[in-house]
Amino acid sequence: MTEPARATILVVDDAPDSLRFLTDTLEGEGYAVRIARDGETALGSLAAELPDLVLMDAMMPGIDGFETTRRIKADPALARVPVIFMTGLSETENVIDGLAAGGVDYVKKPIVLPELLARLRVHLGNARIAAGAQDALDASNRPLVALDGDGRVLWTTPKSATILTARFAVGVGDRLPAVLAGQLLRLSDGEGRVRQEFPGGKVEFAAVATVGEERHFRITETLEGAEEKLLAQRHGLTEREAEVLLWISRGKANREISEILGISPRTVNKHLEQIFEKMGIENRASAAAAAVKTLSQ
Repeated sequence: MTEPARATILVVDDAPDSLRFLTDTLEGEGYAVRIARDGETALGSLAAELPDLVLMDAMMPGIDGFETTRRIKADPALARVPVIFMTGLSETENVIDGLAAGGVDYVKKPIVLPELLARLRVHLGNARIAAGAQDALDASNRPLVALDGDGRVLWTTPKSATILTARFAVGVGDRLPAVLAGQLLRLSDGEGRVRQEFPGGKVEFAAVATVGEERHFRITETLEGAEEKLLAQRHGLTEREAEVLLWISRGKANREISEILGISPRTVNKHLEQIFEKMGIENRASAAAAAVKTLSQ
């Protein structure tokens, strides 16, 4: 049985005979094949164009297969590609090392072709389903991260992976900072949020659900001024009117808003009158509710 979508397999192995054998076999099964003789070359090949799956030799000179895989999984742009180890090592600890590095499976050398081909089909199918689901979550503005009970990142959607790498320098397989992980794991599903402030913005986590041993959190990154810009665009407001509306949505009274923005309470009232007229509403409670709804979307 061949893979009808002509999936691309990157084969990483330092042995020419093994590369030749696998290339001939996989191309004969309908796969497109790329090869790499070492870890550095494999990483360069992945950065240039993502394959659908990587067959990774565990033992290679230079960067071995374990370290190469760890680097793949640490990069959000590469992490979703499944890696199957090929190894002559059969000790349990070697298998555990491969899975801990981020591999989804392993096959023993000498390779039994029917077993290898069956594993390829299963993992390619699983990867396509997972990628489609994660892209759909991002497209619907629901970037998620899944954590285990120790605060280790189990999987992420692409957008949340970018946020985690940029703000916390963690990827799949890494643990979040201890204080943050503790705060998140104490949240009840659907209740409570944890906010982390950064220069120029903030990241907010909201507990969504518990699935088996996984805790799922929605991640929202807001850059400084982005909320005001969104309110202004969505409701046809000026920049200052959007700032006033934002603070109203946060429950601030007019005098507090005047102090925050450095304008008089009378000016705040004038902005409120314009906000009500432009939004077609009659009071600050309705304005706050509309703003919260806009920002939540």
